[in-house]
Amino acid sequence: MHALIVRGGWAGHRPVEATELFRPFLENAGYSVRVSDSPGPYADPDEMARTDLIVQCVSMGEIDDDQIAGLRAAVAAGTGFTGWHGGIVDSYRASTEYLQLVGGQFVTHPGKEPGECGGGPEDNFLPHTVEVTPLGRTHPVTAGLDDFALESEQYWVLHDDLIDVLATTTHPVRPWQPWHRPVTSPAVWTRLWGAGRIVVTTPGHSLDVLEHPSVRTIIERGMVWATPTR
Repeated sequence: MHALIVRGGWAGHRPVEATELFRPFLENAGYSVRVSDSPGPYADPDEMARTDLIVQCVSMGEIDDDQIAGLRAAVAAGTGFTGWHGGIVDSYRASTEYLQLVGGQFVTHPGKEPGECGGGPEDNFLPHTVEVTPLGRTHPVTAGLDDFALESEQYWVLHDDLIDVLATTTHPVRPWQPWHRPVTSPAVWTRLWGAGRIVVTTPGHSLDVLEHPSVRTIIERGMVWATPTR
């Protein structure tokens, strides 16, 4: 099995350190692992043809027409595609073709009450719960996991109904926010695209969140589930 790690973009999500957390898992599971610091390999048909799994960690960043076309073609042909947090749902903001492939886009992470904010990243760290859905109770990626609590960025995601939601998180009504009823966003989902499988995990802002037992289990299981048996 051949895995390609594509990493880069905004440095605040620690793309090198974050992906290196999972490299030993892939290698111990029998994958040969290649690493790219750009989406350039997506435009190489030969590279894509020998890739069973893509693990992407590119927050923001840019992708050109040949690269997104190559990525979409590879996934449609059966290559698995997975990632976490901004590395997959806040990538390539200018590409609607990428957004359609993934099925969801980060739009915000609500913050604390303004009087409690000090101007640092922790202003957006809120206690919240990730709740496993009925589908998630039986799906191989999340089966056997209970709901779990985090204190980190809680992603608000715009999405379509082609995704299969395995876990959600709910943004409550707060006096300083403009919405008037709780808003539930998908936190973990899968998506079938042609012959390919996609797995998205929205928790993962920092290394400690990625090392949370439930988050790490979901990501690692997602890698295996997305990999085709061919």
